[in-house]
Amino acid sequence: MSRDGEGALIIEPVRRGSGDLPAELADALRTGEFHHALRTAISHRGLSLARLRAHLALRGVQIGQSTLSYWQRGLRQPEVPKALPAVRALESVLQLPSDSLVVLIGPRTSRPRGHQAAVSFHDLRSGDMGSIVDQLLADLGVLPSSNHSNADLELLSVHDRITVDERRRQVSIRTRLVTRARRHGPDRYVTVYNGDPGCKIDDVELITAEGCRVGRIRRHPGGETMATELLFDRKLGEGDIHVFCFEVRDDSSALFPGYYRMLRDQAASYLLQLQFAPTAMPARCTRQVRARDDALPVEAEELPLDTGGVTSGYFRDAGPGLAGIAVEWN
Repeated sequence: MSRDGEGALIIEPVRRGSGDLPAELADALRTGEFHHALRTAISHRGLSLARLRAHLALRGVQIGQSTLSYWQRGLRQPEVPKALPAVRALESVLQLPSDSLVVLIGPRTSRPRGHQAAVSFHDLRSGDMGSIVDQLLADLGVLPSSNHSNADLELLSVHDRITVDERRRQVSIRTRLVTRARRHGPDRYVTVYNGDPGCKIDDVELITAEGCRVGRIRRHPGGETMATELLFDRKLGEGDIHVFCFEVRDDSSALFPGYYRMLRDQAASYLLQLQFAPTAMPARCTRQVRARDDALPVEAEELPLDTGGVTSGYFRDAGPGLAGIAVEWN
């Protein structure tokens, strides 16, 4: 590696010396994309992401399991030059030739900061949920081929506050979003609500506060899912900041198991707070990050519960994936 006369970083091809590697891994390093090569190398070494993270820490590199998960799934790309020490440490831990992963990173793109490619509901949800959501969005005029109903809005901040009553049931979810228009024209936001088992979706209410009003609503017959159009009072110009709030009221579900926000795109800041009734405090609350709803957490941290019955989980640069708090009652 070298720098040109203006100090710009140049990544030069090197001989990888991959003759001792399995053919599949050697081929991935030679012709594959970074995430495919990384995933293949991790599989070859037989390491879990937790063990891989521990090995990196021994080399002085601190990196989250969620970041490693995003890298190996191709949902994020290491940034040059910031991530070079971490990528070189990965080469060491995974016993790969020097620079074999570095040369696959490529130059940093000119995509706006924080704008990651959105993933589909099928990437995040198990079972038929992805198809159900696609159907509801199609009824609102959002085609599956467009991939992301809110692509023109960058999520700067999301704040969810959930109230749980003395019966240990969810009563309401209050959401406040701070967004920035990526280009001229967005005038609405589409939100999808999926209730817990036992939810009566026809009885669920959505009430707006500042910055938006309710447009069209589509509910899945006999299911637990609805999609709602939140309309702004104007078309946003490129770069405009827009703040809006709404509340979902649903007291039809069973015992509250916790809450996860599904993030198809990246959110710079996500704060989730749970408010419990004084007479119905949980035994344990755990902040968790998951790549999919049916996957084991890539991050898990026990949270304190204050004397007022509130616990808070904060997530920075969250998504794509699921971020939330799991609740145990006994």
